[in-house]
Amino acid sequence: MSLLSLKNMKTQIGQYHVLHDITFDVPEGGVFVLLGRNGAGKTTTLRSIMGLWQPQPGSVVFKGRDISRLATADIARLGIAYVPENMGTFGGLTVQENLVLATAGGRFDQTRLQRIYTLFPALEQFWTKQAWSLSGGQKQMLAVARAIIEPRDLILIDEPTKGLAPAIVAAMGEAFREIAQDTTILLVEQNFNFARSLGRDMAVIDDGRVVHRGSMADFAADTDLQGQLLGLSA
Repeated sequence: MSLLSLKNMKTQIGQYHVLHDITFDVPEGGVFVLLGRNGAGKTTTLRSIMGLWQPQPGSVVFKGRDISRLATADIARLGIAYVPENMGTFGGLTVQENLVLATAGGRFDQTRLQRIYTLFPALEQFWTKQAWSLSGGQKQMLAVARAIIEPRDLILIDEPTKGLAPAIVAAMGEAFREIAQDTTILLVEQNFNFARSLGRDMAVIDDGRVVHRGSMADFAADTDLQGQLLGLSA
């Protein structure tokens, strides 16, 4: 069963037609990776799913319900979280306060909080520090932690490894594997090695169109196709 299904989704921003008939299904469970060159339309796809940019003709179906005309807040309440490329943390608030804002009723479920401490120990260490004082990797951990502080069915994550040190990237990969055991992840990622280490299914977007869909294992084994669609080379 598909958790999320996009069919003929189009998005226009001002006079520009950015997405053209985007169609793919995200199965429930695991990590689905959305690949593509810079400017291909990956971020626009995530933002359109979240209702931040309103898709035009076409549909966005989540758990059997068309959400393409819902407001962003209503989409979030259905169980979708979004971690944007800029992380979206509140620099003047502490780690604790950033997480409180993402909870229901301003109270922590202690089991989920302990899970976050296990996944991202630095957040417990810097619990009372303002977010602006965190490193880039720690801010990314905080952004992901906000997405999972409440139960979610789907998390959209945009370029989580951008600018991070290899050790932080490796730690992030381990955290995503743990999260994906009970929450589906739709991941936009330029780091192909990171993406293929996590992804089960994938799609490639180019110039606002889906040009390839399939399993990550098959795509990772086809270096010619990687070069053709992503410009990658051995």
